[in-house]
Amino acid sequence: MSNPAQRATKLFVQTFGTQADDLYQAPGRVNLIGEYTDYNEGFVLPAAINFHTVIAVKRRDDRLFRAVADAFPGQIQEWTFGNEGHIDPADGWVNYLKGFTAAMAHTGLEAKGLDLAIVGDVPLAAGLSSSGALVVAFGTALSDCNQLHLSPMAVAQLAQRGEHRYIASACSIMDHMSSAMAEVDHALFIDCLDLDCEAIALPEHLSLIIIDIHMEKQRLAAIHQQRRDECTQAAHYFGLDALRHLDLSQLEQAKGKLADTLYRRARHVVTENRRTQSAARALEQNNIPKFSQLMAQSHASLRDDFDISLPECDVLVDIVSQVIGERGGIRMTDGCVVALVDHELTDAVVGAVEQAFFAQTNINATVYLCSASAGAGRIPKG
Repeated sequence: MSNPAQRATKLFVQTFGTQADDLYQAPGRVNLIGEYTDYNEGFVLPAAINFHTVIAVKRRDDRLFRAVADAFPGQIQEWTFGNEGHIDPADGWVNYLKGFTAAMAHTGLEAKGLDLAIVGDVPLAAGLSSSGALVVAFGTALSDCNQLHLSPMAVAQLAQRGEHRYIASACSIMDHMSSAMAEVDHALFIDCLDLDCEAIALPEHLSLIIIDIHMEKQRLAAIHQQRRDECTQAAHYFGLDALRHLDLSQLEQAKGKLADTLYRRARHVVTENRRTQSAARALEQNNIPKFSQLMAQSHASLRDDFDISLPECDVLVDIVSQVIGERGGIRMTDGCVVALVDHELTDAVVGAVEQAFFAQTNINATVYLCSASAGAGRIPKG
């Protein structure tokens, strides 16, 4: 199969009958550690992955946008900058683009329209932020084509604002920052309170593996919202805006007074923030046994304190943990399982997923062998 850039170029010609001016890309992401800390104003450690949304674009002299996606060839979506109209949830993917232009217009920015052909290979419904890649690729293209010189951070912030206001998605900025600002062979250590970030080099001898066991995404979405509400309740109990500001000693002093469910939700967030900070330092120091331990603790906390894991997910983590020992780490993340393991163990991990995991669960998991990718940008011609 041709790569996304070739497919986007072909789709553009088929749709609009002319060649595109340029190609832009933005990657999906996986969160190594720092789970459900983002909306609690805490710390996260995502890495962009080598699966992308690619957009072929041609500049226009008016304010009209015309967009087509490879999943729906021939169906052209149209809207005008600053006049996006009512955003209908049923319209799906194009709402992310409309939300971005609406957010731009709301801030007073001006832009001319584009013709767009969109192709992506970010796995859908796997917790790898295909939507974040879409909107960041679009925002990067829109800024560049209109010579707005928006910084990657500004693109990320507009993308989040568009999702909040116009799509009613209470997403954090982690997905957008990862897609816009990532560096090759690095993870991005993000403070979700002040939006500081630091590129953390991934040791060269580690492989990044993502395993999709095709979890029940709709059921998980309902659980996610419940956990978010519980975190808010716990923060309010302590008179705080977010659990980021809660100290573990404060939490322990309230044990017995605070409802057990809220206590455990808060304990996950507080300890996960500590683990994420420690994990970033462990990777910097190439201390893989420490990183392995932190990943294991994160998964146990998600299972026992946050009650978010699934039995099949626990089985997979246990199986792979036996293969890699302290030569890597594995845990559940949003919608899938992520592992960083010694290159020499990659084949053994894939074999364990295909054989031992399948034998115990009868689930055909999908394994993605990934690398940490650079953030969004224009694809050079030639």
